[in-house]
Amino acid sequence: MRPVRIVTDSCSDLPKELRERYDIDYMMMNTVRNGKETPASLDWEFYSPKELYDIIRNGERVTTTQVPPAEFRKYFKAELEKGNDIVYISCSGKLSGSINIGKVEAEAILKDYPEATICCIDSINACLGEGIIAIKAAEMRDKGMSPKEIEAAILPIRNNVNQFVTVHNLNALKAAGRVTGSSAFFGNLLGVKPIIISDKVGNNTPIKKAKGRLNSFKEIVALTVEAVADEKNPDIYIVHADCEEEAKDIAEMVKEAIPGAKTYITYIGPIIGASIGADAVGIFSFGKSIERFAV
Repeated sequence: MRPVRIVTDSCSDLPKELRERYDIDYMMMNTVRNGKETPASLDWEFYSPKELYDIIRNGERVTTTQVPPAEFRKYFKAELEKGNDIVYISCSGKLSGSINIGKVEAEAILKDYPEATICCIDSINACLGEGIIAIKAAEMRDKGMSPKEIEAAILPIRNNVNQFVTVHNLNALKAAGRVTGSSAFFGNLLGVKPIIISDKVGNNTPIKKAKGRLNSFKEIVALTVEAVADEKNPDIYIVHADCEEEAKDIAEMVKEAIPGAKTYITYIGPIIGASIGADAVGIFSFGKSIERFAV
């Protein structure tokens, strides 16, 4: 069987440590500020997290691009030339058109490599939700599964990714078109903090609200506890938009509430960060199906 490469994109927010541990590649999107495009590196090569989030805190709008077609062509051709097959785990198609670009480019390039396989899988998640699906795919690859077998195994578990994110307000998400219309219910009043999930089709959707920052942390921990109730020693991923000390506090809350949980803390990367805004925090894990939320 041909070797299989697992690749994701800048929306996955997989830091270098996890990419190297699981042998995962990623293709870069771009951030755009004042008309200038900058590669959205998950290693923060072009600006630091604090620089990006301070720009957003100061009220500047940072927009984003999809994975450019040329990036797909470059990566796909290079790996197929090496004799590798490819599984691409994309950001939710509800949030990014990258999955559609990937499928078009894969179909075109496979005409020249009829013996090869490229599977483009919509994760229907983003941030570490997309990232942990890529980790699952890498684990399947390491067990000797083919691209088609990986795809068949990934599709049924995408709704078992649980995302519970809270933000200071919905301004950045609404400006970027990243939350559904129901967000208007929450507003930005009197310290109310929305709790946002990735729903069963991949939209970011507020499902609850909490009064105050600390209560929002307690709420996302409680939701995570319920989500992983049937898991033994679950992997819990905590992300933050330049508020690391608060992320550490959440990790301690998780460890206290879920004995045996293994926690990992990392930054929300440039693409998701530009959309969600500074000081957002979230928890990601596999667990019960997200379909239990009627949204």
